[in-house]
Amino acid sequence: MPETSSIENDFLRELTANIERNLANEQFGVSELADQMNMSRSNLLRRVKKETNLSVSQLISQARLKKAMELLRTTPLNVSEVSHQVGFNSTSYFIKCFREYYGYPPGEAGKRSATEEPGEAAPIPAVVPPDRNRKWLWIGVAGIIVAGGIAWFIYSIFFSGKLSASEKSIVVLPFKNESSDSTNVYLINGLMESTLNNLQKIRELKVISRTSAEKYRNTPKSIPEMARELDANYFVEGSGQKVGDEILLHIQLIDGRSDRHLWSKQYKRQVKDIFTLQQEIAKNIAEEIEVIITPDEQKRIDKRPTENLEAYDLFLKGRDLLYRGGNENLEKAIIHLNKAIALDRQFALAYADAAIVYYYLDAYQVNKQYIDTISAYADKALLLDSKLAESLIAKGLYYQQKQELAQAVPYFEKALEYNPGSALAIHFLSEYYNIYNPNTAKYIKYALMGVELDKGTTDSSSLSYKYLRLSHALLQNGFIDESRKYIDLALAYYPQNAFGYIKIFIDYAKDRDTHKAKALLEKELAKDTSRVDVLQQLASMCYMMRDYKEAYKYVQRFIRIRDSRQLDIFRNEDIKIAIVLEKVGKKERVEEFVASFKDYADHDQSIYKDLQLMMYYIYKNDIPKAMEHFRAFSEKDNYQYWVLLLADEPTVEPLKNNPEFRQIMKKVEDKFWAAHNRIKTELEEEGVLDL
Repeated sequence: MPETSSIENDFLRELTANIERNLANEQFGVSELADQMNMSRSNLLRRVKKETNLSVSQLISQARLKKAMELLRTTPLNVSEVSHQVGFNSTSYFIKCFREYYGYPPGEAGKRSATEEPGEAAPIPAVVPPDRNRKWLWIGVAGIIVAGGIAWFIYSIFFSGKLSASEKSIVVLPFKNESSDSTNVYLINGLMESTLNNLQKIRELKVISRTSAEKYRNTPKSIPEMARELDANYFVEGSGQKVGDEILLHIQLIDGRSDRHLWSKQYKRQVKDIFTLQQEIAKNIAEEIEVIITPDEQKRIDKRPTENLEAYDLFLKGRDLLYRGGNENLEKAIIHLNKAIALDRQFALAYADAAIVYYYLDAYQVNKQYIDTISAYADKALLLDSKLAESLIAKGLYYQQKQELAQAVPYFEKALEYNPGSALAIHFLSEYYNIYNPNTAKYIKYALMGVELDKGTTDSSSLSYKYLRLSHALLQNGFIDESRKYIDLALAYYPQNAFGYIKIFIDYAKDRDTHKAKALLEKELAKDTSRVDVLQQLASMCYMMRDYKEAYKYVQRFIRIRDSRQLDIFRNEDIKIAIVLEKVGKKERVEEFVASFKDYADHDQSIYKDLQLMMYYIYKNDIPKAMEHFRAFSEKDNYQYWVLLLADEPTVEPLKNNPEFRQIMKKVEDKFWAAHNRIKTELEEEGVLDL
């Protein structure tokens, strides 16, 4: 025992010495300390937590603040000088951290008792720069920890229906173009978006997304009405015009609840000073609502995207087209973005946006034309600005397009860390955990984050899709009734939602009525007979009914569209297509689809790989091999609700009477519902989910 204690003391002494040697280095953090201790970051985090019950960031922060207290009491240095001595580049941020640790400001250090312990004046824990990993409360789902929709606050909104205003939530309303030249709209829109993006970089602010704000461009609603709908406290209104080489801009900050004007300012700047103007607006707003901007956030806000105003002008035009969507607009966007890059080869944001446009042009295509271009543009963007959210997203999309999925997600997560309000990062993380690497726990986390970020008006199609995604995530976690609640809400917001037919599958999950589901899907297809996704779902439903002749009717149409458009979609369904073709005597392409499915299964990087291979070996009548893969799958966690319907599928018909299959299937079902019940119990105990 003494030997173990000695080792622990040696570790803590070395740890403390390394921290103290680097107190003045503001860049010294967890990674740097891990390097000096010759440990991996994860091992350091675990060891420090075990020995001190603190995070590494807390330990470093406490060391800085304790050294600051010593300097304030024993030297003639002032507060500003001390803050820099202990690694705080921002005096205001140092004052905030000192006050929250000791309970009083650093200016009072000399007046307080030297024996007074931290927190005696006020029971406040040590404060370190905000860390997203500690911001959210985590709740167990499907056997692992899931961010519970950003915990109490979000669940109280989405499950109990109660709204709780975020203390510092802000909406940047669309700026009005007062120029006589309507072609300047993109410039005013660009100023609005830059203001929003700069505010998003401040962790203390919750910034409502651009898509929600855009719905109010021509609204007759009052600020208090919008505040109630968006659950926001502050609103930014702006109007401006370009006159010759000058930009005239009027910005005002409004209290959302009372409609009281808190602050307003007229800006008159040369076009060449547009970036200084953007930075100044964000700082002025943050100061007015008393938000602390950390040094790192300040650096990101102050970073200019380009010094070339012509390039920036082209970039704004390209981004405007990107937001409009559609292949025609994307093709035009690329022209503008490439022209911007030609004028400024150091324009990281233009490279990143161009990579994202190329990704969308290539999405779901069999023949990927732009993978190398996406890679080159993303790498250039990262080289120029490694903390730009768009640069990180672009690189993540490259790996996703390459099917190197494990390498994609860290880039999306890092983008969200640097820009906590990034709707784009949340969108791609949600899509990743639903489509590319399904994980029910993480899917519901990001679905909830997306809804919270984008609460909007009753005519918001964007919010409708966010609610639909939440509905789908709830369904995949087994919350059928709650899923129905949110699909109804999604359709109430936007009845034309193209994927509203998920409601059919929610009902099917509850009643298992294949005939009703098929009839409803047929009505859905009648609205648009070219919908390849609905054709696939209809074929699959007929397959479940063992109506292979009817299934073939939809299969052949599905194949024709997929082939003609060269779409790389629904390859996981190819084994069913092969069986349907075989059942109706159309055997000429059976082996082609079997081979396609095997190739898909072999390269599947998700938890479903063993399940896909089980299907393949059942088809090949290799039952021992099929059971081997089923056993392997049964050890996985976070699988989707549809796995529980596996026993109903014709594909597994040969195993239905196999005792081991039935035993493993029971294990899979029990495991799913045990995880479901755990989250249900935890949410009920917290009082945030009425089930």
